[in-house]
Amino acid sequence: MSINIAIDGPSGSGKSTLAKRIAKRLGINYLDTGSMYRAAAYAAVQSGVDARSESEVDALMSDIDLKTVYVRGEQHNLFRGQNVMPYIRTPEISTAASDISAHPSVRHKLVAMQRDVAKNYDLVLDGRDIGTFVLPDAKYKFFVTADIKERAKRRHLELQQRGTPQPYEDVLGEMRERDYNDTNRALAPLMQASDAVLIDTTKMTIEDAVNEILRRIEQE
Repeated sequence: MSINIAIDGPSGSGKSTLAKRIAKRLGINYLDTGSMYRAAAYAAVQSGVDARSESEVDALMSDIDLKTVYVRGEQHNLFRGQNVMPYIRTPEISTAASDISAHPSVRHKLVAMQRDVAKNYDLVLDGRDIGTFVLPDAKYKFFVTADIKERAKRRHLELQQRGTPQPYEDVLGEMRERDYNDTNRALAPLMQASDAVLIDTTKMTIEDAVNEILRRIEQE
């Protein structure tokens, strides 16, 4: 039976960085769920489907040939048997991914895929509803958070390092809006699972948080 570690939390809490480092420390796979939505967007573009059209996207999802596998520990998202990971980081695919992810049929399809992957591999997954909706039976669940001002500082610094700076107040405002949308969405809103361990990273370094999560896992 596979071992799954679910890490949820709001934007800027550090959950993705934590998930990747924990997977590396434990020698298991990290599932990049965001790349799966990009792969679905790539499939739409390649198929001539308008990612904004619910009817067209629903038809695509009904029989799409999309799979996620690992090859020598590396995630491959396969569309019609081809690994599309090298092609999904373009501005065109980013826009299409934003559009396509709004459709319930895409979400249901990809959640089903994520559950299938989790049955076959030891995984660390991060998101907003992994422990509550995607994998409610995951053995290990964590909810990673931090004070919103600290999260905004981290995102502000990250944008500066990427060469795409934004004023701190704008970053903070966008984060407040994202938090509201995530916690109030109709399907699987952001919340801490009742059996998830809360990890507040406000005053923690990444390494501190990694060690705390690994300590909790070892206690089980």
